[in-house]
Amino acid sequence: MTADKIAAAADRGEDVTKFFTGKGRMMTGLPRESIQRVNVDFTTEILNELDHEAERLNISRQAVIKTMISDALDRKAEARGRKKAS
Repeated sequence: MTADKIAAAADRGEDVTKFFTGKGRMMTGLPRESIQRVNVDFTTEILNELDHEAERLNISRQAVIKTMISDALDRKAEARGRKKAS
């Protein structure tokens, strides 16, 4: 069974524990540059949207914020690259 089919079964509430034997090996994390904490103020409306997206994706609010910022920066870098090539 493919990972997508297992995920779909889990989304339907089916028991998928049989696909996870616990016999695999943990992969080490990728090396990271030092992490700095920052405080950011958001309106209640933005927080509600972030929470909705986090619930939809089944990830934390922090993961949504990091993903959205990373995606936006990637798009910005790509746009700059295309403009330079023109």
